[in-house]
Amino acid sequence: MFDMMKMMGKLKEAQEKMRVVQEELAKLTHTAEAGAGMVKATVNGKRQVLKIEIDEDLCKPEDRQTIQDLTVAAINKALADMDEKIKQEMMKSTEGLLPNIPGFDLSNM
Repeated sequence: MFDMMKMMGKLKEAQEKMRVVQEELAKLTHTAEAGAGMVKATVNGKRQVLKIEIDEDLCKPEDRQTIQDLTVAAINKALADMDEKIKQEMMKSTEGLLPNIPGFDLSNM
């Protein structure tokens, strides 16, 4: 039989766990590169860009478009990689907290 009080307790437990996980995610960092390491971007779990590193060989005026393109590529890769890390952390942290309810997926939070 379905126990509503038990379910509510599990939900509160899940909410607290999610709060803790979100605090931990903010501490995660990831660096990705583009152009064989010529441009590097570092992001955190809050999806904020923390640092951009550009190889000094790229710092010529005629390379401006290349620098812009590689910077965008590095940032996008770092953010995509961080999204995957966040998803994995969320799945690990909420494993076993809630019953398996079809259509109820916390991985995209």
